[in-house]
Amino acid sequence: MTRLVRGADGRMWTVRSRIEWRNPSPDGDFEHDVSGGQGPGVMMMLIVIVMGVILVSWTPAQVVVPAWLILALIILFLFFPVRWSLRRPWTLVAESKATPDDQPPELWMGQVRGVMTVRQEASKVSRNIEMYSLPDVEGPLQPVD
Repeated sequence: MTRLVRGADGRMWTVRSRIEWRNPSPDGDFEHDVSGGQGPGVMMMLIVIVMGVILVSWTPAQVVVPAWLILALIILFLFFPVRWSLRRPWTLVAESKATPDDQPPELWMGQVRGVMTVRQEASKVSRNIEMYSLPDVEGPLQPVD
């Protein structure tokens, strides 16, 4: 998402956001930030699939499985992957370019979780820039040197 916003002082700001597929570490030297990677997730998915195949293959032919049970199981298995994808962190950036009247360029960055939250925050940042020429310091964005 990218928006062009004119500040109250006349500067043009670019407000953009992008999804982060990996959780950024808050501190680069944090010793306990150990990620197991994708291995445990893949292994658990394989175990669930194998158990499902075994369950289906051992079910007698006389057993009738209602459609609502199959739908409920599909929804249950899809809940966490969908939640994971909707709650990914987004990087929100607001930047202005230098102007001929000696106003320096500015860069503000921050992180927001969730698709709907990032849209709301981008709207708030745009509104603050239009009214006050800067993003709100109380919000998720902080100035970057």
